[in-house]
Amino acid sequence: MAYMSQENKASKAPAIKAVLKKYGMKGSVAVHHHSSLVCNIKSGKLDIIRNYNETVVGYERPQGQVATKAIQVNPYNIDRCYTGKVKSFLTELYAAMMVGNYDRSDLQSDYFCVGWYVDINVGKWNKPYVLEK
Repeated sequence: MAYMSQENKASKAPAIKAVLKKYGMKGSVAVHHHSSLVCNIKSGKLDIIRNYNETVVGYERPQGQVATKAIQVNPYNIDRCYTGKVKSFLTELYAAMMVGNYDRSDLQSDYFCVGWYVDINVGKWNKPYVLEK
């Protein structure tokens, strides 16, 4: 059963903050419903939303829809949805959030067993991501 404690979050926060600092990003680390480790990216030097809009086609977003203020990163599709420095940043961030995690899920029998879930949010619905120059 997925479980993320405040102590576990505190042990992972320094590595996550180091990745954010390396790429000039500002964000926070949180726990959601005691099952998810969440990184909320508030601002930074990387234009993540623009990179997403330019890279993603069809399967990820319906034609004509463009993200403008915020996105939720699908950690399973970082390789397909992002390019360049943004892809490197998100890959490193995801790796830092997954240290010590496990996945013993069996999709055929509809059995899900993970240490914890990971959420990466770029901006929020009520507070857009701010691109810094």
